[in-house]
Amino acid sequence: MLADCIQAFTAVEIAHLANIAQMSVTDTLEALKEAGLGSLPGGGAEVFSPRIRQALCPRKLPPEGWLEVAQTAHRLGLKSNATMLYGHIETMAERVEHLLRLRAAQDETGGFLAFIPLAFHPRNTKLEHLNDTTGFDDLKNLAVARLILDNFPHIKAFWIMIGPKIAQLSLSFGVNDIDGTVMEERITHMAGAQTAQALTRKELLHLIREAGTPPGPGGPGLMG
Repeated sequence: MLADCIQAFTAVEIAHLANIAQMSVTDTLEALKEAGLGSLPGGGAEVFSPRIRQALCPRKLPPEGWLEVAQTAHRLGLKSNATMLYGHIETMAERVEHLLRLRAAQDETGGFLAFIPLAFHPRNTKLEHLNDTTGFDDLKNLAVARLILDNFPHIKAFWIMIGPKIAQLSLSFGVNDIDGTVMEERITHMAGAQTAQALTRKELLHLIREAGTPPGPGGPGLMG
């Protein structure tokens, strides 16, 4: 999607840096942009529901803060991604509310590049009694995201969390980007992921072509 672009620091990390430096979020982002920052990843959004935040991450940057950082970045000309961690204790209604808030934010500032649903992996967490998400749930979540977030250019399937086969199938369920060429992923694997820790660009291109979709800017698949 963006060539030669440094993508770094989630909204949570930006807010933390601003707090440490005793600077505003705007000044912090402007300084980072001047230093070469090109866009922000979408991590830290979790689920915007106050109930979920209080139960799972009460000390984390609240939804309003996450959205403020993202939209401030957009107003400064920085693009960003957005995520949602699903498959734990959230309800379907809370998932939809999360998507609607992202859609409203995009209508205001238009800086989100992609939405990336992140399937929760419960192993080695306080919620390890929960089951992993099913392929049906993963595909349904991606398809609904594509329908609701019609103002987002891209919907990404993160193969590390849902597996290469479901990611491949997702190209027929509204996804137009398989993410990504990650090397030695650790976070999801520490929580029980059984996928490989890396896939090469060649392997990803094979998955995309095998699904009957053209890779590259002209069609669904590996966008960047």
